[in-house]
Amino acid sequence: MLDLAHQHVVYGRRIKVLARHVAELLPRDASVLDVGSGDGLLARRVLDARGDLRITGVDVLRRDASHIPVEVFDGSRLPYGDGQFDVVMMIDVLHHAAKQDVLLEETVRVAKHAIVIKDHVVKGPFAWDTLRFMDWLGNARHGVALPYSYWTEEQWRQQFARLQLRAVVMRNKLGLYPWPASLIFERGLHFIAVLERPPA
Repeated sequence: MLDLAHQHVVYGRRIKVLARHVAELLPRDASVLDVGSGDGLLARRVLDARGDLRITGVDVLRRDASHIPVEVFDGSRLPYGDGQFDVVMMIDVLHHAAKQDVLLEETVRVAKHAIVIKDHVVKGPFAWDTLRFMDWLGNARHGVALPYSYWTEEQWRQQFARLQLRAVVMRNKLGLYPWPASLIFERGLHFIAVLERPPA
């Protein structure tokens, strides 16, 4: 029952809100790699708003049905050339990866200009428990890996510095949940950023 409520109430709103953010942040006429594209619905909504974009999906799981073509990869190494895409986007994906640092490095390798990343941050009391619950509710039924590997703000900063990534946009008020659920599930636990990759 909780599963069905999430699917009908939370998932649709989340896709709509995230698609709006992503559509606002992607540059014009860009080729985009959507890492961890899932069923491709988010990418489809972005394309509906931004017909100038070309989005390719890649994921570790092949769904029975997908809204965009999706190629399967091993979760670490992206099967694309250096700088093959103008932008790489990763929306709520990195915390599922077995080798988070490797996958982040790969996004930098295949992105020509920028990375758009939406993920979680461990911040404040009960943050880890809240994130774990949200993750389980949204992903367990799909067979998605759930290592519950969330980073603190300092860990994110360290990773960005290690890869010489510069945040040109950082949003941490996304409006993913309606009130009063936002009081529990927002709380600065989410961010979306546009990161410029180092020059070649």
